Amino acid sequence: SLPGVPHLSPRRTPPFSQAYPTFLPGLDCRPSRCVTFSGDGTLFGWCNGQNVSIVNPSDGAVVSTFDLPKTALLEFSPLNNILVTWQLYTKTQDSPQGEANLQLWELRSGRLIKALYQKKVESWCPSWSEDEKICVRIVNNELHFYEDNDFDSIANKLHMQKVSDFALSPGGQPSKVAVYVPGSKGAPSFVRLYQYPAFGGPTAALANKSFFKADRVTMQWNRKASAVLVTASTEVDKTGASYYGEQTLHYLGVNGETALVQLSKNGPIYDVAWSPSSAEFCVVYGFMPAKATVFNLKCDAVYDFGTGPRNSAYYSPQGHILILAGFGNLRGQMEVWDVKNYKQVSKPQAPDATHFSWCPDGEHIVTATCSPRLRVSNGYKIWHYAGAVLQQWDVAAGSELWEVRWQSLPDGSFPERPIKYQAAPSQLGSTQAPPTQAYRPPALRHLPATPSSKLHEDEPPQDLRPGASGEKSLSKSALKNQRKREAKKAAKQETKPEPEPPTDPAAVTNSQSEASIGDPEVEKKIKNLKKKLKAIEELKEQQASGKVLQKNQVEKIQKEEQLLKELQELQIGQ
Repeated sequence: SLPGVPHLSPRRTPPFSQAYPTFLPGLDCRPSRCVTFSGDGTLFGWCNGQNVSIVNPSDGAVVSTFDLPKTALLEFSPLNNILVTWQLYTKTQDSPQGEANLQLWELRSGRLIKALYQKKVESWCPSWSEDEKICVRIVNNELHFYEDNDFDSIANKLHMQKVSDFALSPGGQPSKVAVYVPGSKGAPSFVRLYQYPAFGGPTAALANKSFFKADRVTMQWNRKASAVLVTASTEVDKTGASYYGEQTLHYLGVNGETALVQLSKNGPIYDVAWSPSSAEFCVVYGFMPAKATVFNLKCDAVYDFGTGPRNSAYYSPQGHILILAGFGNLRGQMEVWDVKNYKQVSKPQAPDATHFSWCPDGEHIVTATCSPRLRVSNGYKIWHYAGAVLQQWDVAAGSELWEVRWQSLPDGSFPERPIKYQAAPSQLGSTQAPPTQAYRPPALRHLPATPSSKLHEDEPPQDLRPGASGEKSLSKSALKNQRKREAKKAAKQETKPEPEPPTDPAAVTNSQSEASIGDPEVEKKIKNLKKKLKAIEELKEQQASGKVLQKNQVEKIQKEEQLLKELQELQIGQ
């Protein structure tokens, strides 16, 4: 359990971090693995293996206590009217059907409103609209909608064959819902958007996007509820190119627009994050070193951050800062970017971090090493985004840290502040990533260092906005005229007579010798040989990137010299 809830005051310089007096050790010394804040931060709940306690974090006053020792998950409704608890579904001899393991409680009175069955932990919690006018949960391939927290009667249903997932839009009315139906028997999977309660009729859907290669999807609404990003994933990549399966990213707008987001590098999609402005989103993708790109609502690339060791993206609550990080099996490098000017602010490093989250003030972040992901070196650090470590706390020997959470606050509680490019002084200093050097075996260390070639050359950042490279931004008509001029120029070059080939056979280029070939059979053979050689080059690139090739692919590479010899003989013979 935590020694207290970290409290960060934005009014002091430098900020301080201390335990709330109401949460000092001794309030509850029993181990707790389930904690949560309400959406506005006015309530805090936890389960210690004996009961569930709900308190006011400002003064520690107990709001409610529930005798629920087996509770594994907790959640508050948006307006704090209902507490949702979930425990593992079990069967006993006395109740062969099992007990209802999803329970909805009226928070103030402690009255049980409804007990439901929820066997799977996925999508365990019902989804509410911001004003609690609508609540929805998935039951046996149906979406059940309840109104005004009346769970005794189902107000509406959305029934589609094999509905397996949904996502309710954020905000108030009118509420929208994204529904995913997996494909079967050769039919594609699809995602559809609906506006509650208009579910009937062939034209009821606001948008529809179908696609193959999808065993599961992740659907993310933007804050304004105007668009959804759908990451479709397969469990296995049949081409063998990726251990993580295959992913594609799709865009759906409530205005009916849909698109496949074109990514410039092959490989997994590690993370997708909407900007709080709802006007753009960031994607981290591609084989390592991964690329990160910001796209607008037309799915056009706006800024390319180049390549680097990263697998996640986090926008600040105000949307003015973006952090690209490499956690998990990477070294914990964080790249802090000013997304309005696209300038890098800092590059700190948090090794072994398993958790990252922004403070609601948009000035501070927390990184933590938690169990069970890592059971050693558990603890957390509070940072300023410019790179300074403001506080560090490590667990005592024999203890484990399971979770770290900021106190939630309503959107707009903290205004956007000017970005600082220089880290504030701190007693703990900063942890900028040290420069790395290539490994040299002991037998070669007495020799002078020689420049070593990298397996992967890092790509630099690139601003893809119109006019960002210094060129004047053109209007639509000007672009149209420019394309016409370029097309005319290309047509003129094609109609020009080709120059006479030189008499010296040694000076004949490949293209000229190819043009002089008159035998269609020889041309066909040369074309096939070039096609095979191109495929071999692609296999060699894959082998250089670390991919293990199959036996027949290795045999193709071994035939390269023979194919080159055949091509040379055909060209010389002509």
